[in-house]
Amino acid sequence: MPAKSGYSLKKWIIEYQNYYNDGNHEHMKGYLEQSLNTYIHYFKTGEAKFFYDKNPYSSKLRELIPLLEISIQEAIEKAPGYVPPKKRKTGNKRFNAEKIKALMNSYIYERPDYAKLSESAGIDFNTPSNPLFFTNSVVSRGTAVSISDTNGSLLMYAFARTGGGGTTKTGRIHNKIDQLMNNGDSIAGTGWYHEMVILPDPADDSLFYLFSIGVSFPYGLKYSKIDLRGDNGLGEVVQKNVSLVDSMFIMDGLTGIKHGNGRDWWLICRPYVNPGPVYWNSWYSYLITPSGISQQFVQNVGSLNTNGFGRICVNKEGSKLCFINTISLIELYDFNRCTGIISNPVNIEQQDINGPYKHYWTCQFSPSGRYLYIGANDDTSKLYQFDTYASPIDSSKTLLWQTSFPKFTMGDLKLAPDNKIYLSMCYVDSAGNDFPYGPSNYISYNMNLSVINSPDSAGLACNFQPWSFYLGGKRTYWGLPNNPDYDLPALAGSPCDTLVSIGEALPIQQATINVFYHSAWEKAFINASNLKGKNGKLLVYDMQGKIIHQEPLRIQNGFFTRDLSMQGKAHGVYLVIVQTERERLARKMITE
Repeated sequence: MPAKSGYSLKKWIIEYQNYYNDGNHEHMKGYLEQSLNTYIHYFKTGEAKFFYDKNPYSSKLRELIPLLEISIQEAIEKAPGYVPPKKRKTGNKRFNAEKIKALMNSYIYERPDYAKLSESAGIDFNTPSNPLFFTNSVVSRGTAVSISDTNGSLLMYAFARTGGGGTTKTGRIHNKIDQLMNNGDSIAGTGWYHEMVILPDPADDSLFYLFSIGVSFPYGLKYSKIDLRGDNGLGEVVQKNVSLVDSMFIMDGLTGIKHGNGRDWWLICRPYVNPGPVYWNSWYSYLITPSGISQQFVQNVGSLNTNGFGRICVNKEGSKLCFINTISLIELYDFNRCTGIISNPVNIEQQDINGPYKHYWTCQFSPSGRYLYIGANDDTSKLYQFDTYASPIDSSKTLLWQTSFPKFTMGDLKLAPDNKIYLSMCYVDSAGNDFPYGPSNYISYNMNLSVINSPDSAGLACNFQPWSFYLGGKRTYWGLPNNPDYDLPALAGSPCDTLVSIGEALPIQQATINVFYHSAWEKAFINASNLKGKNGKLLVYDMQGKIIHQEPLRIQNGFFTRDLSMQGKAHGVYLVIVQTERERLARKMITE
């Protein structure tokens, strides 16, 4: 096999030259992609090690990149009729070496277990300005959830697979090395989209709840408990499919929101009756505290709903909810993070049980919460923007984009740590097949996400770019991770902005913050210690109360440190704030 792989590369270079000489540029491009997909094969099989160690063209996989670039460049320049770049006319095409580098980098992503690579892609936002793709073992058209530690390292992920029939529980929990976690099979779920959510146990940093529902089978609401201390730190499921709501259909929209105290969690879901029509406006809420899971809190508010497919999206502050369904309903609500009360419904568009339906599929707020994005998934997929400051809100409805090919391509919208909104895209072929994709069904429609680059800008200025984020040769369906905002801080100044109560120990050491400004370097050195939370936010205000800098922060062993450039900022007085789930520390800083 190694000799064959080397020969393939040599043959490919020769064929590429021939296609160039013939002027068949489209065939050149296709041959490139075909060849690169051949290389993927080696990473998916047990032959990966041989390819890595013994390929006669390269002792290291990364050396394939410059090899390809040099070889292709030489082949092009030796080809009859070659035109140097300065003399090239518009119609004379030349292959882009940067495309080769991007494609090859995607297939040679450095992981120790190449043989375990599968269909699904992930995105690493540890550096928000430069998100990176990676691969994992998810095999699902929809539901996927994950959680990382305070350093941004993956702890576990879970998903529900489509198929298996009505009573089959298809959910799985995988550990950080892409293996099925001990006892992590047969989790409630039937392969929908927002069927799961992971919430940490506020009483123990090593314990986590996985909540799950069944949309197409009446599993109700269940939870499984994971202890990461099990299996030598890889984790194990110590409780599985414990029932909170029994024998009931739950809408596809399970949601977690951090409590106003910055520690506890609200879990929200909506029941429905199948078959209908039976009209419901019920919301089920649970509070997760160090004492466990509270009893069900039922609220009846908003329009009646008779649809099993819906979405609940939450603004960045956790103060607003949006609910949509596929039969045309769009509604806004206020959410009280202290009490869990959902109130003040604002109907933007009414449900139409008689049709024609608008097939609203996904929703997401912009970072400021002002703009609301709604996606519709049908023969013609559409993306809309609403301005929630408008009166009435529906008057601001703006069609940003639509496409009738591929049909049903619209997936989930998700606000990412880089403050862009990402959109998953599916490909349904001419025969109506979607999941699972065929082995050769690798095309731009399913190998890229779409991106709203400036979601806080009105209308077309939001800069929506369809199919613009390459997934490194992997494919996507309609789903994106249903992860809540784990970094949402305490609701400062609210009645619940305290965690001190009977039975809770007071902090032994007082948290402190120190700020030093170095004028020669024009940098602020920020150090905080004895912090009680895990995550938080760094905020810098000028004396007019304007935020001039903000970023999420991660706390390690109670400490946070940061050197912050103040270049280009006016000299004067600033207020530096470190805000965690447990506390808010402030220090004045003078720059001169």
